[in-house]
Amino acid sequence: MLKDMSPRHQGRRPHVIKSAGFVGTEVELDITNVAHGGVFVARHDGRVIFVTDAIPGERVRARISDDSQKSFWRAETLDVLTPSPHRREHIWADAALTRDPSERPGGADFGHIDLAHQRDLKAFVLTDSFSRMAKVDVTVSVESAPGDDETNGLGYRTREFLHVDADGRVGPFAARSHRVVSVTSLPLATRRIQESAPLSATMSDIDGVTLVDADSGLVALESRDNDTTKAPLIIQRVGEREFQLRASSFWQVHRRAPLVLTQAVTRAIDSQLFDPRAANLDLYGGVGLIAAAVGDAFGSTTRITSVELDDEATEFASNNLAHWVGARAVTARVDRFLADTAVTASAMDRSRLAAATVILDPPRSGAGRDVVDSLGELAPAQIIYVACDPVALARDAHLLSTHGYELAHLEAHDFFPHTHHVEAVARFVRS
Repeated sequence: MLKDMSPRHQGRRPHVIKSAGFVGTEVELDITNVAHGGVFVARHDGRVIFVTDAIPGERVRARISDDSQKSFWRAETLDVLTPSPHRREHIWADAALTRDPSERPGGADFGHIDLAHQRDLKAFVLTDSFSRMAKVDVTVSVESAPGDDETNGLGYRTREFLHVDADGRVGPFAARSHRVVSVTSLPLATRRIQESAPLSATMSDIDGVTLVDADSGLVALESRDNDTTKAPLIIQRVGEREFQLRASSFWQVHRRAPLVLTQAVTRAIDSQLFDPRAANLDLYGGVGLIAAAVGDAFGSTTRITSVELDDEATEFASNNLAHWVGARAVTARVDRFLADTAVTASAMDRSRLAAATVILDPPRSGAGRDVVDSLGELAPAQIIYVACDPVALARDAHLLSTHGYELAHLEAHDFFPHTHHVEAVARFVRS
């Protein structure tokens, strides 16, 4: 039974929640599991309640924040009545339970959990997603990035976006809202960002500022009316390679992620299936980071085409891939590129595509049915899927299975300590 602990019901018989209209009600909940999205699971009378700032095994006092859905509600932890042995003092004091949920910033939803246990929870979400959505049982551990255990997962973020509200207040949004809250620190950011962030300033005529800690130096980008001013060029180094891009271009946030990720991708490629002369593809290729790693691993004459919608990113990719004579960059929507290729490919082209290795690094929403269906028609030898969302990966794994592809390799990396996010690299081969 969920007891209504709000002041209007104190001293009365415990109230069973069965209908809408309970936003603001305080209840005691037993947390039984973790769910995708940085929330935790409690249940009552068949209804799921997703709870923030909790840990499986805990009993908490929480406040209902959303009762609009019939199948589930949402709640925010106020106090912990029975703490988990994995609970730690929150790494971000501004996001701790001592602050009202409406004032807690987003961006560190696992910050109250022991770092090793965070990875266990992320591994569970990944394996559970594959079990439920792809009907595949997998075993995986989430690996830490080099140096994170020594720093307790702090100081790794090379990019921070701070909003500015109508009153000139600077800060992140409150969790699950678009309301700016004041904070005194940014513990996940690199030292240079922490030292430069205008957290105590009052700013006008802008709606946000992005701080980028690049290998070539710190850059601050102001945005007005949600339009970022023209960003300067920066240099990012990965191993012995340098990549030129704009400060506003996509780049991995964790300072160690580009190297670890490219190593993971090349490790995931089955070298016996890799044909350097095939029509290899790097889809959603950005500024050429992964295509360059493939060229390094298999030779500068390896044929690989990077496909990216952003034309400026494609231009950077062309320059960044200039060392690899077999590489080229194309500006196109991935779904349309694949659909057009399926229609126009000659018999020779189809033979090269059938021998190809295709790398997918889609946005958080995943590749989706159209892209997967086109890949199924082209039937490459192997598909390397880089995913930042376990549910999207598992869903696409199911779609790939309908085209005869099975999971042959899976590894996961913690590029986002103290958040629920996890990066996975998978290999799919034709069964």
